[in-house]
Amino acid sequence: MEKILILDFGSQYTQLIARRVREMNVYCEIVPYNKAPELTVDIKGVILSGSPFSVKQADALRLDLNQFAGKLPVLGICYGAQLTADFYGGEVGRSEKREYGKAFLVKNAQNDPFFENVPDRSQVWMSHADTILSLPPGFDLLAHTDSIPVAAFRAQTGRFDHPYYGIQFHPEVYHSAEGFKMLQNFVLHICHCSGDWTPVHFVENTVSELKAKIGTEKVIMALSGGVDSTVAAMLLHRAIGEQLYCFFIDNGLLRKNEFAEVLASYKDMGLNVEGVDAKSRFYQELAGVSNPETKRKIIGKLFIDLFEEASEAHPDFHWLGQGTIYPDVIESVSVHGPSVTIKSHHNVGGLPEKLKLKIVEPLRMLFKDEVRRVGLTLGIPDFILHRHPFPGPGLGIRILGDITPEKVQLLQEADAIYTQKLREHGLYNQVWQAGAILLPIQSVGVMGDERTYEKTIALRAVNSTDGMTAEWSRLPYEFLAEVSSEIINNVKGINRVVYDISTKPPATIEWE
Repeated sequence: MEKILILDFGSQYTQLIARRVREMNVYCEIVPYNKAPELTVDIKGVILSGSPFSVKQADALRLDLNQFAGKLPVLGICYGAQLTADFYGGEVGRSEKREYGKAFLVKNAQNDPFFENVPDRSQVWMSHADTILSLPPGFDLLAHTDSIPVAAFRAQTGRFDHPYYGIQFHPEVYHSAEGFKMLQNFVLHICHCSGDWTPVHFVENTVSELKAKIGTEKVIMALSGGVDSTVAAMLLHRAIGEQLYCFFIDNGLLRKNEFAEVLASYKDMGLNVEGVDAKSRFYQELAGVSNPETKRKIIGKLFIDLFEEASEAHPDFHWLGQGTIYPDVIESVSVHGPSVTIKSHHNVGGLPEKLKLKIVEPLRMLFKDEVRRVGLTLGIPDFILHRHPFPGPGLGIRILGDITPEKVQLLQEADAIYTQKLREHGLYNQVWQAGAILLPIQSVGVMGDERTYEKTIALRAVNSTDGMTAEWSRLPYEFLAEVSSEIINNVKGINRVVYDISTKPPATIEWE
């Protein structure tokens, strides 16, 4: 399978480069700059990412570019371009006119294939402190801006056996108006990728690989009701059928009616799934606990305990299925060396070692939007594919303070009204994530002629692409008024509703 290799130097935009390449139906992989694999015939081109480092630093991230140059097309972006200039004898230094934000390309070469169908003065996005002061021997200037002399360059014909480009701007971000077109020119026309990596192609290949990998052995998997675990389970089911055993735990912290509805959907989809009612065990362990981190640890540990019990009841299993996706894999490997990891990407940390299970992760190379497209190909119901993200600890971190069954029921009722109203008003799919939070405060109210002293619900709705940053959703005032009235009138114990207008950062999406 043909692919583009992206070498990561630590840029915040590296994943976005990969997403743009995947949008062309071309497979790509991100690897740390210092862990580049041997070149194989399936690798059609290399992209060098940006970086927070400067090539002038003593500890700059460096590698021998000759392992790629001349062997296949190369594109250096920002730091990747500066590294190229420095490596081959050009001059890189601090810029007197640092560019952050919008700039406009002035093309020095009008007919280069990298700029095909890109107009002059095209808007691009800059984010750099260093600049390329002079190009190395054997490289030609392609474009500049009003502020910097070198915005794009390429190796002269004959310098290498394959094209080598460097650009100072970020084509992968939305603010580079023709950035996607430039990346298309590089990937499809310069690297000659065919663009045939589609969800159908992925399903066919993955099912074939899973059959070969697993054979006649059995797989155990915990389902969450979310998109990732569901799509992973359906891929496994298509490959090995009844050899896959799933279970779905009701921890008492799910949304209203979620356990019964999702369990029924799983069975309709043909999955071999068992529902586990563990509400009382979770409530017992969480009784009197208010600290957010302690709640998370209790919920996680009890889930592992239940998984162990399920596994012990089925000792003939050899594999653990997980819904790990590509951002988790990327974040588990640091570009600064093997001793540093950003986060562990296994969904059930430590469990495989204890149970001696091999791990199978069918989605480990997909982004979230790609997972949804694969799920659509597999025929997974829309209400699962397009449901809002939901935290692993569930309502346990949307109830501030200690957790009781009564508080859970209050929150479930309020959250169900909020969600239903979002759907009725056509707002659900316009919001990335929404939910209600039960606050640990009471306030005075009036209902009829009686004084009340009841709880407060906060409504949260955000828009985001990856959850790393989020903007609060501008829901209509009339809608919020209707939701507030519906909750207060129908959920006994709540007399006040507020709306959270905090962005991430500085706030987080969840309150705990």
